[in-house]
Amino acid sequence: MKKKIVVLGFLGTNLDLGGKARWGRWRPTISLGQQDDLLVDRFELFYEKNFLDLAQLVQKDFQQVSPETEFNLREVVLKDPWDFQTVYSGIFDNLKDYKFDTDNEEYLVHITTGTHVIQICLFLLTESRHIPGKLLQTHMQKSRNPNGTYTIIDLDLSKYDKIAERFHQERKDGIRFLKSGIETRNAKFNEMIRELATVSVKSKAPILLTGKTGVGKTKMARLVYEWKKQKRMVSGNFVELNCATLRGDACMSALFGHVKGAFTGAVENRKGLLKAADGGLLFLDEIGELGLDEQAMLLGALEEKRFFPLGSDSEVTSDFQLICGTNKNLSLMVKEKK
Repeated sequence: MKKKIVVLGFLGTNLDLGGKARWGRWRPTISLGQQDDLLVDRFELFYEKNFLDLAQLVQKDFQQVSPETEFNLREVVLKDPWDFQTVYSGIFDNLKDYKFDTDNEEYLVHITTGTHVIQICLFLLTESRHIPGKLLQTHMQKSRNPNGTYTIIDLDLSKYDKIAERFHQERKDGIRFLKSGIETRNAKFNEMIRELATVSVKSKAPILLTGKTGVGKTKMARLVYEWKKQKRMVSGNFVELNCATLRGDACMSALFGHVKGAFTGAVENRKGLLKAADGGLLFLDEIGELGLDEQAMLLGALEEKRFFPLGSDSEVTSDFQLICGTNKNLSLMVKEKK
């Protein structure tokens, strides 16, 4: 049995405008009801409260050109349609209880109307399968035909052999790079490298490298940095600190920097390693050796990416990616409150 076609889209507050001459010009939402080879069974139109009148006019006009289509209006609260978090949350919350029936319905997400932020959020929700559908783009014809044309874009990249082959080759390149060209049959090592090659270019989340002293954690951290730099994920420096070598003011100064006169021996300003890593990657080796006081100070800087240099009243920001290394069992140390 052929699946029903369901379109989800935003009201175009400019492109879908009404007026006496509206039937003589291209309106993206209305054009979807004027395609001979695309029968829309149901249309879910998102709109903001201030544009209810326009949404109702579009609903009326759509049902005039496609009376067989069920047309639903869905009010969505967007305090700022140009704010990414507001828009993403607004759409996500609106669809949270939506009953997607992929066995019987095919979903097309119309991305022609709405702000660029709305279009990006619709793309992300579709790509992540929160909306289990395909993208739908409408186009105005050069002949100014108000019907226009449309294109359906399937985001399932596994269906595109050349793209899939390219991603596979990139992953192989990453594995080869992180292994420094050294081939090995050690299954666990190979699996770790595969994970690192994937995670390091797909995420900016912190990475923890564990292993005995001398196994090469520092070298691996530097290789990950070089791989990220090749992929333009970092632009700053690789900055390294062995946490076992510092305590107290010396550690605070090394990490956060200080101003002149902050403590005995502070004869000039120092920017610190966290600031030096701005835009780059910070590698904290032997993180398990860091003292409790230093851990507490560092935690805030890692979470907020902002901190105060020793003796300074002015806050400093630094946006860096983080890799930590340790030869200790951190989970056990947490239980022991160390």
